[in-house]
Amino acid sequence: GQHRHNHYYPERGYVVPRLPTGSISSAYGGGSYFFHGGVWYRPSGTRFIVVLPPIGIFVPVLPSAYVTLWIGGSYVYYANGVYYAPAGVDGYVVIAPPAEAGTAAAAAPEPVIYPRNGQSAEQTETDRRDCNRWATTQPAAMQDASVFQRALAACMDARGYTVR
Repeated sequence: GQHRHNHYYPERGYVVPRLPTGSISSAYGGGSYFFHGGVWYRPSGTRFIVVLPPIGIFVPVLPSAYVTLWIGGSYVYYANGVYYAPAGVDGYVVIAPPAEAGTAAAAAPEPVIYPRNGQSAEQTETDRRDCNRWATTQPAAMQDASVFQRALAACMDARGYTVR
């Protein structure tokens, strides 16, 4: 990952039925956002969707797996594709990616999943979501993206897929 971060987060667009316990609510631009562990959510009907937060939104705490960067003569913090700057003593504000951040290593490409047993696109997506959830429960998967990717591949293989 970017800035040697190597931490797994759910993809933007991923939908969850309920927010994680302890989520922090933040109103911005007439809308509601929720923050938990470096992941931002917005309501989507009766569910919540993982989103990129708007520039300028405030959060009182940083996620536990952030990286501290010295850019442009000050500290900024990075987690899950989002940059944060201190906002006084009360918390942090989401900022645009600093130009000085440079061309960091690109995130690893998403794996390509091939159904071996004629699974439908819908079944493949359901299995991928289930395996994604299972992979996050494996030791060190939330701290090391390679552990998560190996767990995801093992789960999908057990369900009849080839992962490349």
